[in-house]
Amino acid sequence: MPRKAIIMGAAGRDFHNFNVFFRNNPDYEVVAFTATQIPFIENRRYPPELAGSRYPEGIPIYPEEMLPELIEKYGVQDVFFSYSDVSHVYVMNRASLVNSCGASFHLLGAEDTMIKSEKPVVAVVAMRTGAGKSPTSRYIAREIKERGYKAGVIRHPMPYGDLVKQRVMKFETLEDLDKYDVTIEEREDYEPHIVNGFTVYSGVDYELVLREAEKDSDVILWDGGNNDYPFIKPDLFITVVDPYRWRHIDTYYPGEMNVRSADVIVVTKVNTAPEEDVRKAIEKARDINNRALIIKAGIVLKPNKDIDISGRKVLVIEDGPTVTHGEMPFGAAYLYAKEHEAEIIDPRPYLVGTVKEAFKKYTHLKDVLPALGYSREQMRELEQIINSSDADYVVSATPTMLERYLNIEKPIIHISYELDDYTGRLREVITEFLDKI
Repeated sequence: MPRKAIIMGAAGRDFHNFNVFFRNNPDYEVVAFTATQIPFIENRRYPPELAGSRYPEGIPIYPEEMLPELIEKYGVQDVFFSYSDVSHVYVMNRASLVNSCGASFHLLGAEDTMIKSEKPVVAVVAMRTGAGKSPTSRYIAREIKERGYKAGVIRHPMPYGDLVKQRVMKFETLEDLDKYDVTIEEREDYEPHIVNGFTVYSGVDYELVLREAEKDSDVILWDGGNNDYPFIKPDLFITVVDPYRWRHIDTYYPGEMNVRSADVIVVTKVNTAPEEDVRKAIEKARDINNRALIIKAGIVLKPNKDIDISGRKVLVIEDGPTVTHGEMPFGAAYLYAKEHEAEIIDPRPYLVGTVKEAFKKYTHLKDVLPALGYSREQMRELEQIINSSDADYVVSATPTMLERYLNIEKPIIHISYELDDYTGRLREVITEFLDKI
């Protein structure tokens, strides 16, 4: 008799773990997924087209709050925790809850979940979301291209829409973003690569995603999400560390795993973070992984318009995951506005709907507005908040151009942020890796 299991997730790692470990595994029957962290992803089904022949009705997805009820209802024996960017205490709180309900609690590791590629693989992951992983990935993609190789960028999943339609996605142009009807969060991560001339692959079934990427690529670049570990087995494992949150290096899951697994640790933001925080980040990283090469790098902020905002009222918009479950109180737009002596307004008086509810959940937010847009309704709410504010300017560091799909009545200054490999050491690492191909 197969053991009855529930997979706890957030529409990403959970689906991948099911596909590679459970879908054709006769030892388990997955009776449900639970969902949290991301709004609007529960109360749907993992479709039978993806679930396979053992699950002709698909698999229901419930809110995580129902977990004790579901364990009792289905007679569940095993619960598998399958999402990221949470504290060790958070994970063990869930483990204690599951155990108190009589079920066993599990974490699947790399051996059971990583797919082997036929091509060389560079993986870029992080200790926390918002650590500087995306600019590091973009920098590495450019270095691969400059050396005459074609990089296929495989992005960590964010399948919040039609799961069958999004099974395998290939983004070559900005129009492809509309084709798959992706959210603001997805656009933030896909769009900069596309603008830089790279093809981005993503989806739900990463065995198929990988095989599609391999057709046209010399090198696979895994661009991770949150602080999750790679779905594709890397030949070069790079982990990005944020000195502002150096205390989180060994207190968040699975970010600590990434630091321990790394061949190279890139400590970013060294040009803006306090020197003492940079030093402590390096020391802590070295304490838990003394074999990795540690490289320091900065983050360069670049506005798309040269406008004097000194003394002007500005509404600061940041990348959503970084300042919500990433727990950063600010990002690149805030740093730019402060540096240029703008008056940063409090967005809270203008909040409405689900964005207002998000501020109740993430109580550290006060000076920045996260670019939340997980549904059409939420995108309209974001538009209303921006336009109703008394800001003279919007300073936005979300990597996507919000005015492409929101009717924003305020002038916007976009802040891009790129990695400054000022020592040249990361370039050397990539060159050495490519020379071995």
